[in-house]
Amino acid sequence: MIREVVSTAILFELRDPRIQNVTVLGADVSPDLRYATVRISVMGDEKMAALTMHGLTSAKGYLQSRVAEYIKSRYTPELRFVLDDTVQKAVQTSAILRDVLPAEHGDQTDQEDGLEVSGSDPDLQES
Repeated sequence: MIREVVSTAILFELRDPRIQNVTVLGADVSPDLRYATVRISVMGDEKMAALTMHGLTSAKGYLQSRVAEYIKSRYTPELRFVLDDTVQKAVQTSAILRDVLPAEHGDQTDQEDGLEVSGSDPDLQES
């Protein structure tokens, strides 16, 4: 619920120009429900991520009030924002695999073609 509320508020309600290209990946709540760690991903360089984190820290009070409206509990969790770089690592890994796999795939195709010719069944060949 926290992820949905924070994500919607960032997308539609916040007008801070520092907060751009943000994806809310998830929220982890402490067992006593006093703290919520919101994992975010920012597309861009480190400078863009730092600006976004500063903007989210400034908007933390507003975002907590939005969460309080939807979650009925004794305490409203204090939001803590953390950069989660798993999406960026996945993109980098995909790029590396794209560079490596086509070369290996081409080698395998050549080997398979050679095996098919040399390993064909003589009984199936026409006389």
